Amino acid sequence: MKPPPTLSHMKVGLCHDWLTGMRGGERVLELLADTFPEAHIHTLIHNPGTVSERIASHPIHTSPLQKIPGIFDHYRVFLPIMPLMVNGWKPDPELDLLVSTSHCVAKSIRTAPKTQHVCYCFTPMRYAWLFHEEYFPHPVKRLLLKPVLAALRAWDKRTAKRVDHFVAISEHVRERIKRFYGREADVVYPPTDTEFFTPDDTPREDFDFIISALVPYKKVDLAVRAYTQSGFPLKIMGSGSGMDALKAIAGPNIEFLGRQSDEALREHYRRCRFLVFPGEEDYGIVPVEAMACGTPVIAYGKGGATETVAENLTGVFFHAQTETALLQAVDQAAQKTWDPAAIRKHAESFDVENFLNGLLGSIESQRKG
Repeated sequence: MKPPPTLSHMKVGLCHDWLTGMRGGERVLELLADTFPEAHIHTLIHNPGTVSERIASHPIHTSPLQKIPGIFDHYRVFLPIMPLMVNGWKPDPELDLLVSTSHCVAKSIRTAPKTQHVCYCFTPMRYAWLFHEEYFPHPVKRLLLKPVLAALRAWDKRTAKRVDHFVAISEHVRERIKRFYGREADVVYPPTDTEFFTPDDTPREDFDFIISALVPYKKVDLAVRAYTQSGFPLKIMGSGSGMDALKAIAGPNIEFLGRQSDEALREHYRRCRFLVFPGEEDYGIVPVEAMACGTPVIAYGKGGATETVAENLTGVFFHAQTETALLQAVDQAAQKTWDPAAIRKHAESFDVENFLNGLLGSIESQRKG
């Protein structure tokens, strides 16, 4: 998609936290890289071969972290010094527009006075503001990190002033931007590849499905305990530090699939009875991918899922993160007759075209303003 006429002749730069894999944030960056093919990209570190050629073909400028041996496996350890690394970014002072895609520090890049800085914000820095117990479960470590996190919060709020205009990925994140930064934001939902994630004639099978990073705040353990109790088959795709702990509490009806290809993921969306989404997410693209395949969703009724899942049309919510509440929602969903075509149609409102129209339109409106 070409940018609007008011943007098409501008000199544009991009900024992203780090380039170590292709997740939801990198899919957004990829689309922006396509939209602005001449843009240079600033990032803390770039692990060659881990992002698409559509991103890697752009000139990529990294920070001094790039030179540290083993950085790609341990970069999160360097969170306390990332603010210093950000100050080393030197984007072209002749840029008309810089778009940062940020969940950590990218929004804090310094730009020249003539450059409009628009931040597409996945969330204010979660490590500093939210979910401390989930990210740092050990109480001693949490206590030791308390002053570090306080300093990060102060820096994060202060450097929010470097952004001219915020665009949030959800109303949930828009409220955080207001609460933590005191700034207003537009809302543009992230893109889902609805041309890839599609229904087919594959018969549904008797299993429910989770695709997730296996880390504590995703609450996959809640689903494992609930389904172990019910005995209904549950397949879990993904990897992470919590794998061994989850296997230790899982019954024989729980199957761990590890990492799989996008094609295998789509096949599981098409075959499963329900997608289970037990955590609180800033947005959560997984339910939309599943719905694009015509699959109903069982979701925790808080966070971004409340903005994408239409209750009783495309899924069912549970409102307490307990085994009982989750199993009651599953039973409720099992008693309904679902319309895959209606579920698919709902998901199409979150497609790539709507994302680009929304984000570029928000940027253009600020230029005119």
